[in-house]
Amino acid sequence: MERTVHPARVGGEVLIPASKSHTIRALLIATLAEGESILINPLDSEDTRSCMAACKSLGAQIEGPTDTPTGTRTVKVRGTGGKIQCPTHPIDVGNSGTTLYLACGLAGLGQAPVHFTGDAQIQSRPAKNLLQSLKDLGARVTYQKKEGFAPFTIEGPLRGGKTRIECPTSQYLSSLLITTPLIEGETEIEVPLLYERPYVEMTLRWLDEQGIQLERKGLEWFRIPGWQQYHSFQKQIPGDFSSATFFFCAAAITRSTLTLLGLDIRDTQGDREIIHVLEQMGCITRIEADRITLTGRPLKGIEIDLNSMPDALPALAATACYAEGTTRIINVPQARLKETDRIAVMAQELSKLGAQVKELPDGLEIRGPSPSAGIEANPASYLHGGRVHGHGDHRVVMALSIAALGAKGPVTIETAEAASVTFPSFFELLESISIQPL
Repeated sequence: MERTVHPARVGGEVLIPASKSHTIRALLIATLAEGESILINPLDSEDTRSCMAACKSLGAQIEGPTDTPTGTRTVKVRGTGGKIQCPTHPIDVGNSGTTLYLACGLAGLGQAPVHFTGDAQIQSRPAKNLLQSLKDLGARVTYQKKEGFAPFTIEGPLRGGKTRIECPTSQYLSSLLITTPLIEGETEIEVPLLYERPYVEMTLRWLDEQGIQLERKGLEWFRIPGWQQYHSFQKQIPGDFSSATFFFCAAAITRSTLTLLGLDIRDTQGDREIIHVLEQMGCITRIEADRITLTGRPLKGIEIDLNSMPDALPALAATACYAEGTTRIINVPQARLKETDRIAVMAQELSKLGAQVKELPDGLEIRGPSPSAGIEANPASYLHGGRVHGHGDHRVVMALSIAALGAKGPVTIETAEAASVTFPSFFELLESISIQPL
């Protein structure tokens, strides 16, 4: 499916959907818990539905999402008490890398083979480091196609021991941290390389809320006692800063004022730093209890280290096209290992719209307009319209959509349906806050 986005300012308020990262952790921990857990206003998207299906395959009983008389939406999960079942059919995670990596650990709790597969993008995403650690802890792993990639089979049971794991994605470590408290014996994990550190902090907060005991030295070494338990819970799922990034950047690109609802600045999500990045580029923000307002101003190019928040690369690459001078997005090599090689794809597609983009090994260098290009007279015309390809990557699709808001003409985006992977209402919300013409 293709979608055409026209130049427009934005304004008003937008309610940001729940965090995908929190929703998936909630579903998996509820699956491992005793009793019935209730998730309040979780994200409903293709990725979270893939996770729900995986949890059901592993033995959880799930009801919902269900709308309540008070206007909230709930999902009820009756857990397995850590005694997962091993399905005879493959668990298809669709496009959800988070589900694949985090559920791998759960599969190791069983004593029979669990088969994992996913779409073509999932089958191109490396999992070898995580699977080797599971092997270190007693699992058997077999590959159906290419070593280190799905489809593969995991057979437990896991037992305590030692493992050393390099984590170009934080999800490898989160998978081990969620699973190892339940296994027999003590586990020691050494982590010589870790990207996306805030998402491990998110996992650790979930474990702390569950009363899980562990020792650690920073995020480089962990000792986790076994035979622990997860307990049922009731929890409101916070808004998603990764999704909010696109709307913050939309206001920055079009020099508009936009208020985002449902975000908690105290949350552990790494992408909350988008606020400070945009402030450094020239925007003004106001943070209140349940809302964050951003006002766009003339943008200036800066250097941005995105190692802790790689999902922001597509949106910030689009934003940088409207910033005076040069913006360097660096230290984010893991962006090449997402649903697509987002470094290469964003360089390719923004160039089609007239951007001056240079690929770096670990990021992008983007040259924005100079004052002589009419930056004050016509602040939102640095890219021209045209046709671009979303490459079936939800964050690329959404980034190209906000880039279109400031272009000289409409932009048509192919594979626009991919936005529904994490943000099914994205285009509806974008239209609701668009004020045409620019």
